[in-house]
Amino acid sequence: MASIGKILRRTFLIGSVAVVGGVAFGVYKVRSPAPNPLKPGQGQAALNPFVMIDQNGVTLFAPRAEMGQGVQTTWAALIAEELDVELDQVTVLHGPAAAAYYNSAFVADGLPGKGYDTSDFMHNLGEALGVIGKSLSLHATGGSTSMKDGFIRMREAGASARETLKQAAADQLGVSRDQLKTQAGHVITPDGSKIPYGELAVAAASVDPIEAELRDPTTWTKLGQNLPRLDMVGKATGTAEFAIDVRLPGMKFATVRRNPKLGGGMVSFDGKEAKTLPGVEKIVDLGDGIAVIATNTWLAIQAAEAVEIEWEDAPYPPETDAIFQTLAKAFDGSPNSTMRDDGDVDTLPDGATEFSADYSVPFLAHATMEPMTAVARLNSDGLQVWTGTQTPTFAQSRAAYVTGLETEQVEINTTYLGGGFGRRLELDFVEVAVKVAMAMPGTPILTTWSREEDMRHDYYRPGAIARMRGAIKDGKAVLMDGHLATQSPTQQAMERITGMAGAGPDKVLVEGFFNQPYAIPNYRMSGYISDLKIPAGFWRSVGNSHNAFFHDTFMDEMAHAAGRDPLEFRLEMARPEWDVAARVLETVRDMSGWTGKTPDGVGRGVAFAYSFGTPVAQVIEVVDEDGTIRINKAWIACDMGLALDPGTVKAQMFGGMMYGLSAASFGEITFADGEVEQFNFPDYDAVRMHTAPQVDIQILETNRFMGGAGEPGTPPAAPALGNALFDLTGKRARTLPLNQHFDLLV
Repeated sequence: MASIGKILRRTFLIGSVAVVGGVAFGVYKVRSPAPNPLKPGQGQAALNPFVMIDQNGVTLFAPRAEMGQGVQTTWAALIAEELDVELDQVTVLHGPAAAAYYNSAFVADGLPGKGYDTSDFMHNLGEALGVIGKSLSLHATGGSTSMKDGFIRMREAGASARETLKQAAADQLGVSRDQLKTQAGHVITPDGSKIPYGELAVAAASVDPIEAELRDPTTWTKLGQNLPRLDMVGKATGTAEFAIDVRLPGMKFATVRRNPKLGGGMVSFDGKEAKTLPGVEKIVDLGDGIAVIATNTWLAIQAAEAVEIEWEDAPYPPETDAIFQTLAKAFDGSPNSTMRDDGDVDTLPDGATEFSADYSVPFLAHATMEPMTAVARLNSDGLQVWTGTQTPTFAQSRAAYVTGLETEQVEINTTYLGGGFGRRLELDFVEVAVKVAMAMPGTPILTTWSREEDMRHDYYRPGAIARMRGAIKDGKAVLMDGHLATQSPTQQAMERITGMAGAGPDKVLVEGFFNQPYAIPNYRMSGYISDLKIPAGFWRSVGNSHNAFFHDTFMDEMAHAAGRDPLEFRLEMARPEWDVAARVLETVRDMSGWTGKTPDGVGRGVAFAYSFGTPVAQVIEVVDEDGTIRINKAWIACDMGLALDPGTVKAQMFGGMMYGLSAASFGEITFADGEVEQFNFPDYDAVRMHTAPQVDIQILETNRFMGGAGEPGTPPAAPALGNALFDLTGKRARTLPLNQHFDLLV
């Protein structure tokens, strides 16, 4: 477990550990292929872990969790492009929990460096080390890694399946494989006859998989174009199955009620009154709370509220102000992570003007549309779980641990996710559902958290504080010294998964803080970890989510202090550091018609953030409508190197920005008497359709290496909006949410 704990951390230490992976795991184990988890039946051929063919057609296994980001469609297209099938000819499934579906990009993202300065050697090293994810069974979706992970592997899977089918046909016909072609799910013979793939399934199953060269991208017919979303019809018609939709014969329904003082236990409970309600079947002691099993979910929720419970206190300060005072104490210690220390920040350059600013952001909930939900059924021969999870193999291991079963006896069925944003990387909702199923063996039970339980028992984006110091000279930034204090979601998550917190510098803590592509000669960014016991987790864009607000808001303040146009100020520092970033800023400038001047009643702000391999620049426009401020327009420019599906990339950039704008405008989790004060969406609002801006998006493809799409749209949103509000009002907001400073339209 020690090796797992170290390697899973996305820190710079991951590189040094991974280099000796052959020693830690055994060279053969790392290099040997993972077992194919697909178990074909009569007349079926599992040509590799991603492609199964039978008489009914082709089934593609795209085992990255589909939570609205379109990953299954693009992964299917990667396979279909090489396999020569059309998307409407195939069925797409998630696939079982299995080491074969490891995420090869997780390890690479943890290597040292800023990201934008990655050399060919470091890029190739990251790809080579990605195979370690197989040894760790890193079957997971997160970190905006899906396309980086699947780009080569899925095409190779499709190409291998294509050539294997051709070989099966060649063996039957007595011709050489190079005499055959493929088209639209058929092998084409020399005389032009067509053999459907399904007719070759049985024969292909006995052919050793063939490695094949990948096709030239100039021949692509799907990738690089806007693809029809394979999940859209099901979601539009209500036939798509989320965990909350699963129905099995004899099913019961449950809900959970846990200590609202997070991390505290349960002293006692009295369920006598709840048991008298018709349809209540059982009350389950969970240790830190209870679950109620009933004949329907609403009844279970009503009964859970009727249970009298005495709770233990929380292991953290009970009030929000005291919590942030605890966070600030981290500055008294030594920094955990100083990933960038250029020049001499302790000496003010001659003739430079120095200034400083302090910022803070609140705790945030994930607020997924579908609350935490899972179905579990425990039988004499094993356990079955249906849930929307971002970590199927970890969910499988946790379920096995809770029940005492062998891992192979636990079957994880991954449904669509009603929102993830990092929340469904966690295992608590799976563990609760399994414990509920153990209380009633043989019965499938759907455990659904109420919205209130979901919002008040999250693994929150931690609150954070930044102390920024800078200097300008001759209209340029010549010094930036940033200090960040917050909790470490990485260390907490590693402790929850492996039983050990990660050690060493935490790269995730300071991502978006130390690795912004600006040529500032004296540049140091440091992160301090607070051991505050509030549950912290991975929230969409993780450290970038708050660090971009700190870094870019301060950058805007420096520009104004220098008397410079904020966009040109950034652009001047980006050009010598990374031309890709400069092009993104130039593009958003041209798209928005940026002049640096706005009429009365209109404000514009620009922000830039590099995260997950992708630089994103945003311009936000706000307007004053009789004292109420409306977010009017937004422009986004991004460069992820290669847009496999431009329509999906645009949707992700739009969605990421809206998630960020919602949090920046309204998002805040606060505490009173140790309990979260926000219960539901009326307490934790979001940007609505009538308050959303008009949005224009442009995708560049000049980035040297492929970046992510799911998260990079979020980090620039908060600073862009804050900077726009400053332009409109002259008031600088250094804390979030912004509705505490301005009258925003709701």
